[in-house]
Amino acid sequence: MKTEKINLNISGMTCVNCSNGIEKFLSKKKGVIDTKVSFASSEGEFSIDPELFSKEKLISSIEKLGYKVEEDFKHLEEEQKRSFNHLKKLFFTSILITSTIFIFAFFNILDETIKPYVIFALASIVQFYSGARFYKLAYKAVTNKNYDMNVLVALGTSAAYFYSTFVLFLPSLFPEHLRFMYFDGAAVIITFMILGRFLEENSKQKASDFLKNLMNLAPQNANLIKDDKSVETVLANTLKIDNIVLVKTGDKIPTDGIIVEGKADIDTSMITGESMPVFKKVDDEVLAGTLNTNGIIKVKVQKELQDTTLSKIISLLKSAQSKQIPISRFADKIANIFVPSVIAISILTFFVWGILIGDFQNAIIASISVLIISCPCALGLATPIAIVSSVSRGAKEGILIKNPEILEQIKEIKYAIFDKTGTLTKGNISVSKTNIDEKYFQIVGSIERYSEHPISKAIVNFIENKDINCSLEIQDVQVIPGHGIKAKFDEKEYFLGNKKLLDDENVIISKEHNEYYNKELKNTNGVIFVAINKETIGSICLEDQLKDEAVDVIKDLKNMNITPILLTGDNEITASIIAKRLGIDEVYSQVIPTQKYEVIKKFQKDAKVMFIGDGINDAPSIKQANIGITLNSGADITKDAGDIILINNELNSVVKSIKLSHQSMNIVKQNLFWAFAYNILGIPLAAGILYPFFGIMLSPMYAGIAMSFSSVTVVLNSLRLKVKKL
Repeated sequence: MKTEKINLNISGMTCVNCSNGIEKFLSKKKGVIDTKVSFASSEGEFSIDPELFSKEKLISSIEKLGYKVEEDFKHLEEEQKRSFNHLKKLFFTSILITSTIFIFAFFNILDETIKPYVIFALASIVQFYSGARFYKLAYKAVTNKNYDMNVLVALGTSAAYFYSTFVLFLPSLFPEHLRFMYFDGAAVIITFMILGRFLEENSKQKASDFLKNLMNLAPQNANLIKDDKSVETVLANTLKIDNIVLVKTGDKIPTDGIIVEGKADIDTSMITGESMPVFKKVDDEVLAGTLNTNGIIKVKVQKELQDTTLSKIISLLKSAQSKQIPISRFADKIANIFVPSVIAISILTFFVWGILIGDFQNAIIASISVLIISCPCALGLATPIAIVSSVSRGAKEGILIKNPEILEQIKEIKYAIFDKTGTLTKGNISVSKTNIDEKYFQIVGSIERYSEHPISKAIVNFIENKDINCSLEIQDVQVIPGHGIKAKFDEKEYFLGNKKLLDDENVIISKEHNEYYNKELKNTNGVIFVAINKETIGSICLEDQLKDEAVDVIKDLKNMNITPILLTGDNEITASIIAKRLGIDEVYSQVIPTQKYEVIKKFQKDAKVMFIGDGINDAPSIKQANIGITLNSGADITKDAGDIILINNELNSVVKSIKLSHQSMNIVKQNLFWAFAYNILGIPLAAGILYPFFGIMLSPMYAGIAMSFSSVTVVLNSLRLKVKKL
C-alpha cells in the first residue's frame, strides 16, 4: 500500500470541536490512513493511499464540511485575520445590544406598549446575527454526532427566544400568569459565549507571528565571490554548496558554512544562547542568521538555505505548534450526554403530561420549562467568566496569559526548565572585581573605548562609574578578534585580553597573577589579563549577575514539588557556577536549539514540562513545552511563541502564574459543579415531578429565575479570583 503525506492549511475552524469533527469525518473515508488536525495552528496532517483517495478528494471533503483549504500560508493568515475581525465585530455588537436591552427592560424609558416589541427586535439581532455562528456550529456538531456546547447554546437560547416570541405575538395561547418573556436571558448567553470564543481566538491570532518573524531572521542577500574574485550581491536562497561568500562586520551569515579566510567575533546568541560573541577562525563552522560583530571573513557554503540550522529551528517550531495538546473540555464532554438527555426529557415530559395524563396545557408548560431551565447560561459562563477574571488578575500582577488553555495544565507540571542568559541572569556582562591598581584605570578604559565588544563596553562602564575620564589619545590600537586589544600609550605597549593573546605575544604572566586568574575563572563568567611591556599587572573578572529573585523562585518551585533544570548554550563551567548559586541540581550546557528541543521532549515522556526563556534560540523549546513562559524583555519571536508573557520581567511571576492557574481551575470546577447540580435538581422540578405530591408546577418564569440565579452564582464565584492572594 502506497502512503502519501499531505499538509494542508485549514481556515474556518472556530473551536477544538471543528478539528475533531474533520478528523472523525475523514477517518471514515476509504483510503485515508491517518488524520491529525490542529485547531491551534490551523494545520492538518494527513496520510492517504493515493490510489484510493486523492489530494483533490481530500480538499473537496474538507470544504464540504464548510471549511476552506488555504495552500498558501499568506492566504491562511489573511483569512484568519478576517475571521477574527468578524468575531470581534460580533462581540461588540452583541454586548452593545444586550446592554441596551437591559436598560430598556429595567428603566421606564420607553412606553410600555412598544417596549416589548423594541426588545424583541434587538434580541432578534443578537439571536440571529451574533448567534448565527452557534446555529451553524451546532448543525456541524450534530451531523458529526458530536453534541458539544454549541448545541447546548443553540438549544437553550432558542427555547427562551421562541417561547418569548410566542408570548409576545400570540399571548392567547398562554394563560395570563404564564405570559413572561426571556429575550434578555437569551441575549446574555450568546454575548458571554462569544466573549469566550473571542478570548480563545485572540490568543490563536498570535500563533503564526513568530514563524513569520523567524523566517525573516536570515538575510535576504549575500555577497558571492565569483571565480574572477569580484563580488556580486545575490539572493541568499540561490547559494549553492561550495560557493564562497564575503561577510563583513555588521553582516549576518547568509547560510551554514566554514570559514576559509579571516577571523571574526560572531554573535551566536539567537542560535546557541551564548551570552558573549564567540571567536571564529579558519575551519570553524558558522551558522545562518548569526551576526559578524567584528572582522571580515570568507565563508564556504556547506548547506543550502532549506537545510540550515535556522531552517531546522523553523521546522521544529512548526512541529511543536501543530502538536495535539490534551485539552480538557469537561463541559463539552458532559454536553454530549446532557444535550440528548434534555431533549429526551422534554419529549418524555410532554408525552407523560399530554398523552398519559391528558393535560396538554401542563404538557406544553412543563416541556418548555425543561428546555428553559436547562438553558446552559451557568454552564456556558462557568469557564469563560473564570478565565476573564483570571486573565485580568494576571494582567494586574504583570502576567499576560496569552493562551488560557494552559491554566488547566499547570497543575500537572513536574519540571520547570530555565534558560540562563537574560532569564535567570540579568543578561548584561559586567565587571565583578579586579586586582589591578586604580592608577591604571584611565589608560585601560581609554584603550577599551576603541572596541565595540560587549566585554570592552563592560570595562569602560565599570571605570567611568568611578568618575574616571576615559578619553586619552591612544596610538596603534589593534583589535584582535577573539583575543583582545593591543595598543601603545606614552611609549609603552599594552595588552588587554585572554591568555591566548598573552601567549601569542610572549607576555610573562607572574605566578601571583596566574593563580588569581585560575581561581577566579572557576567562579566568574570570564577573566581577562592586562599587561604592560610584556608583563602582567593584573586581571579583570567578568560576570552575568543573577536576578535578585532567582534563588527564591527556585526554592519556591522545589517546595511545589517541581524540579528546576538549567538548559543553556553557555559553557559547562559557567553553567555549573550559575546552577550551584541557584541550587539547581540538573544542568544541560552547550546546547543549541535543536538539542534543547530534544531535552524538552525527553522530559515530556515522564511528565508535563514548563520552559522559561527569553531569546530567539528559545522559541522552539517554548513552543514544544506544555507551557512556555517568556519575559517581556525577550525577543519578539519568543513573546509570540509563549503561552505566558511576564510583562514586569519579574521572575517571581513564574510562581504567581502557577498559583493563579491552580486557583483558576478550582474556581472553574466549582462553577461547573454548581451549574450541573442546578440542572440535575432543576430539570425534574421543571418536568413537574412535585406536582402529583404537592401540586407545585414550575412555570417558565420561575425556570428563568432559577436559570438567572445559577448564572449570578457562577459570576460572583469567578470574581473572587480578583481578590485572592497569589
